[in-house]
Amino acid sequence: MKCTIFDLDGTILYTLEDLYIATNYALEICGYKTRNIEQIKSFVGNGVAKLIERAIGEDCAPEEKQKCLHIFKNYYSKNAQNNTKPYKGIIEVFQYLQNKNVKIAVNSNKYNIAVKKLCKKYFSTYISYAIGESDNCPKKPDPTGVNIILKHLGCNKENAVYIGDSLVDIQTAKNAKIPCISVSWGYCNRNILYENNNYIADNTTSLIDKINYILNL
Repeated sequence: MKCTIFDLDGTILYTLEDLYIATNYALEICGYKTRNIEQIKSFVGNGVAKLIERAIGEDCAPEEKQKCLHIFKNYYSKNAQNNTKPYKGIIEVFQYLQNKNVKIAVNSNKYNIAVKKLCKKYFSTYISYAIGESDNCPKKPDPTGVNIILKHLGCNKENAVYIGDSLVDIQTAKNAKIPCISVSWGYCNRNILYENNNYIADNTTSLIDKINYILNL
């Protein structure tokens, strides 16, 4: 059994616009200044609690952060699919992997309910298992999510590869002791990825080539 484990936001799904709108909605309700989309982009990658903390300001009182996070989650749960869409070529990547009998899974720092909802909406015929942050699955770079996926799919680490768009994903793969491919179309600066990983995919054709090489397909 061989498997690919994908990050969600910035890797297979463009979610930035809906995150931007939901964050600013919560900020406005709570009386904080709104943020531009580039700022929100720089805040993404460590889960929604960290996104809200960064958007408000890290010196804010914990109860204020929780209030704003609660408003964000309520709004985002109803509006997460307004502008979100798969990146160009991702469905074709999944079709290729499916034809090669390679299992596809998702490990995200987004909260678990939203991860499962989005994966079901956009990738239900391709993804075998999806997991997000929960009480039983700490945020990346903790490798718990990867280990849960590998156990569920019955896949050994030497037959797995992680694909993500951030430094958090690179560290997650290192912690899980599996190779990582970084995609440059996501939310992290491309040069930073090149400084921290040997496997970089600038398009989905390159991504397939690197998966083929690592998994020996």
